[in-house]
Parts: sequence; C-alpha cells; structure tokens
Amino acid sequence: MGLRPNLLTRRVAGVATTTLALLLSTAAVGVAPAAAHVGHADEACAEPADTHSDAKIKVGGVAKHEPNELTATQVREREADLAAVLAARAKRTDLKQGPAATASITIPVVVHVIQRDSTRAGGNIPDSMVSSQISVLNQSFSGATGGTATAFAFQLQKINRVTNPSWYPIVQGSSAERSMKTSLREGGKGTLNIYLGELSDDLLGWATFPTRRLSSMDGVVVLSESLPGGTATNYNQGDTGTHEVGHWLNLYHTFQGGCASSGDSVSDTPAEASPAFECPTGRDTCSTAGLDPITNFMDYTYDSCMYQFTPGQASRMLTAWNAYRAA
Repeated sequence: MGLRPNLLTRRVAGVATTTLALLLSTAAVGVAPAAAHVGHADEACAEPADTHSDAKIKVGGVAKHEPNELTATQVREREADLAAVLAARAKRTDLKQGPAATASITIPVVVHVIQRDSTRAGGNIPDSMVSSQISVLNQSFSGATGGTATAFAFQLQKINRVTNPSWYPIVQGSSAERSMKTSLREGGKGTLNIYLGELSDDLLGWATFPTRRLSSMDGVVVLSESLPGGTATNYNQGDTGTHEVGHWLNLYHTFQGGCASSGDSVSDTPAEASPAFECPTGRDTCSTAGLDPITNFMDYTYDSCMYQFTPGQASRMLTAWNAYRAA
C-alpha cells in the first residue's frame, strides 16, 4: 500500500511533520505478578512465566541489552493463556458470575514526567506536548488517520511531575525502573500509566503486555522528546506512543514470527519476514498473499508511512481488553 498524499497532514495543529524512523524490537524483561488475582477461575491455569516487555531502539543505536522479539514458544504460551482466560470468562458470564464484555472503552491515562531538574534538557517538557500525545493516540486508535476505528479512546487524568535524578535516565530492566513504577503507578489494570523521560541505551520506549495479574511494572515508557513537537529529530510525531500502547493492548509486531507460523496472530496483517524501514512501497518479503504491511503502526517504518491498525488488530485488542483489563 502506498503513501497517501495527505498523510503528512494527519496530525493535530502544532505537531511537527518531520518523518521519523522507529526501530522497534522486543526485550525479554519479565513482569513480576502482584499478589491479587483477577478471580478464582483464573487460578486454574498459570500464566506464562516470562510475559516480556517490548522495547524499541533508535536507528543506528546500540543497546547494551539487545532487545529481541518473542520466541515462538513465548507466543504460544501467551496465546494459550489468552484462550484460557477467555474460556474462564465465558463460563463465569454464562453462570452470571462475571461482567458482560465491553465494546467501547475510554482509557484513563496518568502521565508521569520524570525529570532530572527543572530544565527542558533535564526532562521538563511542557504540558502541551503531553496533550498532543493524547491527541495522537485518539486519532490513531479512532481511525482518523486512515485505519480501522478501534474501541479505544484515551482521556488524560493527570500529569505527575517527579524530579528525581536517581530515576533519570530511565534504565530498562533496572532496579531504579522498578522503584519508580512501584512508587508512582496509579489505578487498576484499565489505567494506562505512561512514564516519560530520557531513556537508556538509545531506546525510544518499551511497554508491558497485559497479564491476568496486575504488576506494578505495568505501563508504557516513552522518550519524552519523541512526543509531538519534541526535539528528537526524526522521532517527534508521537507514534512511539501509538506503537507502545498497541503492545500494552496485546498487539505483536507485524513481523512477529516472520513468514512462518501464525505470525502476529492477526489474520489480516500479511506475513512479513523482517521489519520494514523508511517507507518501502511494494515491499513483499513472504510468498503468502499480500504486500508487507508497511503502513501499520506495529511495523518499523517512518511515522510518515505508518497510519493504521487493521480490523483484525482492533478485534484482538478488544478481546484482550475484555480478557485482561476489563473491570
């Protein structure tokens, strides 16, 4: 699918139109479960031992801990867990012991701005950038950028500013990250916590996948200057946030598993052998039907190239929400 002529004007006023390249990959960082259970029915099946988080690296960056996408085994474990939770939920609903599935969701968002000091260089970004990021999320997930409308909207509840040099930069998988999130995270499973700041190892962001048990690590971490209007050249239109929230809602990369197996577990995203970069119109790396989904938010292409979720992705996110995050 080619680049739409009006693609560069799809964002809200005031958002930079510089193209940005996002190199995205998955890091094997375990998410420790909290003590509380969703319900007794969930206890029958143990969730995957290593639920992982996703991370993305700036083009040309070299991470000290090289992030990797999930293995086929890890994907099978996650998919089996999702099926088990859905089956348990259906049984509870049939017996009038659980809530009905939700079809339209407004997600409350708490944004934590982590600062070294009061300067912009020290992480003190303006509230306007945060508001613009929420607008980008709402446009992307509503289909306003040209993709499928999903069930999700986002409502900013709070901007929490924290000056703490020991948490700056935010280091993925560190004890400081755990301390930060344990101290700051607010709300239940359905509350999106976004942590903004300078990040370690050339990373643009990372996110946790949903799990049956709420962890204090749950949430999304994003490079603050990658927000719309930020100073991160080629990374400042806000789709780092869009991509990571997609993972938070249980989407894999479009190239997960390459040309083999079930790929990203979504039937309407054509198989893709490897990440796509820039905007390679007509790229086709697998023999199965369909060109590579280079315009999908869950690939690695420039922000000026990506603009959509598919109906299958919208359905998968809603299914996962009702399985893991619904009240």
